[in-house]
Amino acid sequence: MKGVIMSGGMGTRLRPLTCHLPKPMVPMFNKPVMEYGIDLLKRHGIDDIAVTLYYLPNMIMDYFGDGSDFDANIKYYIEDKPLGTGGSVKNAYKFLDNTFIVISGDAFTDIDLKKAYDFHRKKGSKATLILKREPIPLEYGVVITDENGKIIRFLEKPSWGEVFSDTINTGIYILEPEVLDYYEYGQNFDFSKDLFPRLLHDGVPIYGY
Repeated sequence: MKGVIMSGGMGTRLRPLTCHLPKPMVPMFNKPVMEYGIDLLKRHGIDDIAVTLYYLPNMIMDYFGDGSDFDANIKYYIEDKPLGTGGSVKNAYKFLDNTFIVISGDAFTDIDLKKAYDFHRKKGSKATLILKREPIPLEYGVVITDENGKIIRFLEKPSWGEVFSDTINTGIYILEPEVLDYYEYGQNFDFSKDLFPRLLHDGVPIYGY
């Protein structure tokens, strides 16, 4: 399995902290928050990592380099213009030749990725979304699963009148490469707004863990 760290966001909600600093480089306990994501992947045996970039990419590349100082193999994929979460990952499609996990550059979690991967494999899932409960889900994608964990309904950032669940999408995904075939290279698309609803519509097995 390979890893993707999405690190292209401009971090507007963290301004002025991110006016001259990309969000993944914001320090947390004396090291950039993105370094915790690399550590998480490496703890689960994932050392081939694609990093998607857009905003102030050189600051990230200068710090992490080719990954050798972090016992990882890092490849960078820079967007000329914002392509959305899905479009940014599609840039790395040649690198992503087997199952891969997607996390955000500011993810700070201790999730057991092995258990999530085993679930993904057992279910024969093409896309597995890591889920959690959230009492105020307006800033997230809300999800309903059946008794087997299969996602049967998904809506990104609902209004209160549209909320149908307190189970949310955390933005951590385990994906099979073929799901990227739904969109063209260089096309702007979002996982939550575009790809996952389309997979549901087409009956592609998509699960929540």
